[in-house]
Amino acid sequence: MKLRQKAQQAAAATRSICSVPHCGDTGLHQHAKLGDVSIYGQESNPTTWRLAAMNLAIRGIDYNLGKEPADTFVRNQHTDLRADFVLANPPFNISDWWHGSLEGDPRWVYGTPPQGNANYAWLQHMLYHLKSNGRAGIVLANGSMSSSQNSEGDIRRAMVDADVVEVMVSPPGPP
Repeated sequence: MKLRQKAQQAAAATRSICSVPHCGDTGLHQHAKLGDVSIYGQESNPTTWRLAAMNLAIRGIDYNLGKEPADTFVRNQHTDLRADFVLANPPFNISDWWHGSLEGDPRWVYGTPPQGNANYAWLQHMLYHLKSNGRAGIVLANGSMSSSQNSEGDIRRAMVDADVVEVMVSPPGPP
């Protein structure tokens, strides 16, 4: 199923709240305009933050991208948000994401993510912002499904044991 179809299905519920932790230009999220949807997210790059706001505004999509551009991990602007669904394609394998203030962060329910790769920080950030009956569709690097570097394998195992992972899909490579 194409990402556009997934976005449309996710938005079909009445009055949905979608969290977009790293919103980019919101290209994928613009396709979610089927139901009564509000988009919440943030972006650290000021130009991309303005583009995202513009793209959502001209399409008439209700949104809150935070008061200003800000790092999602260090300056989480939606701390109390619990979303009906999360739809995200965060940047893969970010190595310079860690800040000392993140030690013991309440989002790290399944273990502290490795300081050299943000993949499991993104996953736990999104899970933290889901309602108890919420759903998420997240695109990550294929390596995140099998990596055992640092604490990634332990975090993945804890997430599976806690039954918060329904399915992982690895698309086929090019022919």
